[in-house]
Amino acid sequence: MSNTDWKAGLPAAFKEWLGTRRVDDVECIVADIAGMSRGKAMPAKKFARAEAMYLPVSIYFQTINGSYADIDDMDNQWTEADLVLKPDLSAATAVPWSDDVTLQVIHDAYYQDDTPVPFSPRNLLKSIVEKYVDLGLKPVVAPELEFYLTKPNTNPINAVEPPIGRTGRQGVAHQAYSISAIEEYGPVIDDIYDFAEAQGFEIDTIIQESGAGQIEINLHHGDPIALADQVFFYKRSIREAALKNDCFATFMAKPMQNQPGSAMHIHQSVISTKTGKNVFNDENDQPTDKFFGFLAGQQNYLPAVFCILAPYVNSYRRFVRDDAAPINLEWDFDNRTTGLRVPLSSPQSRRIENRIVGMDCNPYLAIAASLACGLIGMQENNKPRDALASDAYSLPHELPRGLHEALDLFTECQPIQDMLGKPFCNLYTAIKMHESEAFLEVISPWEREHLLLNV
Repeated sequence: MSNTDWKAGLPAAFKEWLGTRRVDDVECIVADIAGMSRGKAMPAKKFARAEAMYLPVSIYFQTINGSYADIDDMDNQWTEADLVLKPDLSAATAVPWSDDVTLQVIHDAYYQDDTPVPFSPRNLLKSIVEKYVDLGLKPVVAPELEFYLTKPNTNPINAVEPPIGRTGRQGVAHQAYSISAIEEYGPVIDDIYDFAEAQGFEIDTIIQESGAGQIEINLHHGDPIALADQVFFYKRSIREAALKNDCFATFMAKPMQNQPGSAMHIHQSVISTKTGKNVFNDENDQPTDKFFGFLAGQQNYLPAVFCILAPYVNSYRRFVRDDAAPINLEWDFDNRTTGLRVPLSSPQSRRIENRIVGMDCNPYLAIAASLACGLIGMQENNKPRDALASDAYSLPHELPRGLHEALDLFTECQPIQDMLGKPFCNLYTAIKMHESEAFLEVISPWEREHLLLNV
């Protein structure tokens, strides 16, 4: 940062929240491959004086279990060279749960020669959006966030349990859209709303999902980078709201064995930068070739990025027949059994909902991967299979059944490798292979129960 008045570049929402108070601390953050916040916290005065911010490149090599992966074709990986972090003050917001007046600022990662780091998740999403812009197009997305509130789980050996609500009873499943079920966790929901308002975010709707203690938050549609930033911020905000009320919030895809999993459905459309109109809709209010091309791209290439949309071994437990998650990539109008759904809307708002994404994803990577598939489909001008118009659960399971299988599809798909770039693809594959192998080293209770004395 320079010595100029950096506060002038802050969003209006933060200035309104700040009022006449002084900023005490600044958190300088980036999203790692898992989507976790990494960075530095410092006094606001130091942030204002800082000429540059640095973090070692290895923050992008770390696995979810805290180890580090070896990356193929990366020279001097372990020299711990510094990356330069540049603040994006438009992506700054409050930390309303902090005791001090604190600002959190998303930074973008650059090499020391001022080129963007290609495997930084936010940079990758920016590069995909730029590919649309180069074609006179602007993607629009709207994520849906599903998560569970749970009893505090301080011992990983113990099973996760639903929380205790205001009635003193434990949450129960199969109460989708129940207002009473939402009110069971009223204090948590109120704090989520308060934190969102303080950060300048608008929530479209909050609903009770079908799992015990499972909540869904829908966000307004908009720019993919801004919406990915919001999901990144929301995950932390929701966790803090839960902790404030003596429970946990988890974005794990399948935290409880007998409950449905949590998804991050992504609604997607594409706007012409010249006309401002939805390119999925023609002058007669009918679907266009670009609409069908985008759909075909989703059907043909989402399996190849499945390891990004379902990034952990646990992710694959969510895809169970007749359990609120798709098992194939059929498409249809207003059909929630399909992996690709075209929701009810006006023709001008025609969009495609990707229903296979898990809530355990990195939002930058998941949105980038999904948009990349749609873009390839439009460029290839292919046609999707016919709309299903029936129950997709009656058809075979066609999605990858595990992380190893998904990684094979990822590495073998040249169009996806070209679209996402070799540096990211090599790094991501190495990290996910490392995590998958680490999981295989763990002996589970199921194995001890059924194999110890029976085989």
